[in-house]
Amino acid sequence: MNIHEAIAAIDGMVPDARKGLPEEVFLLASRLTPMVNVDLLVKDAAGRTLLSWRDDEFSGKGWHIPGGIVRYKETFEERILKTARKELGAEVVFDPVPAAIEQFFCEHVSRGHFVSFLFKCRFLEEFSPENKGLAETSRGYLKWHTVCPENMINIHEAYRKYI
Repeated sequence: MNIHEAIAAIDGMVPDARKGLPEEVFLLASRLTPMVNVDLLVKDAAGRTLLSWRDDEFSGKGWHIPGGIVRYKETFEERILKTARKELGAEVVFDPVPAAIEQFFCEHVSRGHFVSFLFKCRFLEEFSPENKGLAETSRGYLKWHTVCPENMINIHEAYRKYI
């Protein structure tokens, strides 16, 4: 198979890239190019920051700022709102000007280079994480923090000053 046939085969696996990519295609793309993502710096009126527990092969175990990778032809606003619904289970409003822009380089071959835009967000109403049956060390567990925890995932250490 030549390169043109291989590309045609991959294109055939992605009927609409705006809806996301099959895992294998996404991992290929993330091995070849930086990924653009949004990170949601969610604070409440008391100044606490909402963090999520992460435990995966890409970033390891620790607290992180919720975020999501921007899909093809998707705006930052669309990804912020979808990420808030998916990861937090709630609607947010956000400052349209990023609080920070960071580059992250990870040891992992796939998902190894990110350009991340940090957006200040807040909930429309008071928010209390439900964490339905999750332990504090379960992936996706949400918790308000008054100080930045020691066990942040490595790539989010750059955000420590915002927490």
